[in-house]
Amino acid sequence: MAIIRQRNLLAAVMLAGIYSLLMASVFVILDAVDVAFTEAAVGAGITTVLMLGTLALTDNHEKIPLRQPLLPLLVALAVGGLLVYGTIDMPRLGDAGAPIHQHVADRYIDKGPVETGMPNMVTSVLASYRGYDTLGELTVIFTAGIGVLLLLGRRRKETEDQTEAAESGNEGQEPPA
Repeated sequence: MAIIRQRNLLAAVMLAGIYSLLMASVFVILDAVDVAFTEAAVGAGITTVLMLGTLALTDNHEKIPLRQPLLPLLVALAVGGLLVYGTIDMPRLGDAGAPIHQHVADRYIDKGPVETGMPNMVTSVLASYRGYDTLGELTVIFTAGIGVLLLLGRRRKETEDQTEAAESGNEGQEPPA
């Protein structure tokens, strides 16, 4: 609630980063180290850095809209309603008769610690059985982060070049090589 009500965008970014770090700690306590690592790296790390980079290019305070936009609220409510509707026929949490538990879960539970040598079930599935999939996901996240950083750096360089050209009186001309 503090993040939502915050008008100072820098404070909102810091609170979001702290929240992500606290959630990573909760995941560690729950023995989901892989999820904790992802939350810390993406939530508290990359996302916070990208939001701070964006704030460096914009203003630190939220602009108050002249009128209350109704369309975004209606779209958010409609999407939320569709998401809730989509969960109606889901099996109950922890239901042993759920379809997901009828496929390979018994094998992972029975033979996972022996085959992988990892006592944590989630880590053994993600790091061993689905290792290539997890590596692919990390590659996509890393590539997206590098792409965003390159875009942010490019815009800053263009702004610096325009500032230098304006200061030297050569506005509109290419800077000397």
